[in-house]
Amino acid sequence: MDARTNKPSQVDDDVADDARLIAETISIKRDRLLASLTLIAGIGLVIMIPFALRAGAEFFMPVTAALVVAIALVPMLEWFERRGIPAKASAGLCVVLFLALAMFAIGSIVIPATDWVAQVPTKISKVRDALEPVIRLYKHLDRWIERATSQIAIAPVQKTPTVNVEQPHSMLGLLTSSAPHLLIQLFFALLVIFFFLAGWTAMRKKAIVTRGSFEGALTTARVIQQVVDATSTYLGTITLINIGLGALTALVLWFLGMPSPVMWGGIVAVANYIPYLGPIVCALLLFVGGLMTYPDIWGAMLPPAAFISFHLIEANFFTPMVVGHRLTISPLSILVSLSFWAWVWGTTGALLAVPLLIIMKTIFSAAGTPDIAGFLFEHGT
Repeated sequence: MDARTNKPSQVDDDVADDARLIAETISIKRDRLLASLTLIAGIGLVIMIPFALRAGAEFFMPVTAALVVAIALVPMLEWFERRGIPAKASAGLCVVLFLALAMFAIGSIVIPATDWVAQVPTKISKVRDALEPVIRLYKHLDRWIERATSQIAIAPVQKTPTVNVEQPHSMLGLLTSSAPHLLIQLFFALLVIFFFLAGWTAMRKKAIVTRGSFEGALTTARVIQQVVDATSTYLGTITLINIGLGALTALVLWFLGMPSPVMWGGIVAVANYIPYLGPIVCALLLFVGGLMTYPDIWGAMLPPAAFISFHLIEANFFTPMVVGHRLTISPLSILVSLSFWAWVWGTTGALLAVPLLIIMKTIFSAAGTPDIAGFLFEHGT
């Protein structure tokens, strides 16, 4: 009697277990399907964003540059506000100080650079005389290679067609044609910086207060503060280091008798914002300037040699000592970010590569990065 009554009960339990297992399996498959669709959409979005940024560079580039500069100026804004200065007046002071520094840097570089460019046609013969030993060595090597290849050549070598590229007639014409566009972008960027700083306190308060929970508000406030601290600390510290490196280079070039040492110091200070590539470009430019100044190649090597020495000390000892304990970024991440933003926006993108990397790294470290490998190779969602 007991056995007969227990049998239906056991069957019902088995059916319930099977139904629960089927429901769990369906739920897991549904979750993985939704996660797969989300992953595919995310990959498509990541692929499309670079081309959208590149196509809309006239809008996105000045806005992004202005936002990065504005974030770096937030500590100065807060310093003015703590002294009782209203928000709009503090924002105006920050914009004026930034514009004064930018105009000084541009004036100290661009105006002497136009004179150097104008001297290029008259200095060609001097550069050729300084490079005469190298040219002679190249001619001997070229004749040796030509004799070696002529002995094993089977078919005649076809002459490569030449293409003539029309260059701008003068630096003044180039500046005149591009100045209106640059002035519009600069004015737009300054407006973005001003309105961002003027509404910074209200925007931060609104972003924190509108959170649904105290934990969310606390996390939002922490992320905002971390982004501001990391960006302003990096840009402020690197700016001081670059100014010092440029001033030291200018002092040595003045001692060596190089014309326009302030211009060369400004080029060094600006180019050093670009990791890896900036110092290489500076060394090459200093070598060309040395060829236009000194009578032989050994004298022309003194300016780049002095800069390279200073840069090695700065990059391997001074900068890691000052910045290393605050910000730790892998060289691979810097190189990938540099190549990506340089491809998207050229030189401006290269200048913004590291600050944008710091901002994204700070946000992702606070919000958490998606575990794509776990989704692909494990059974989770």
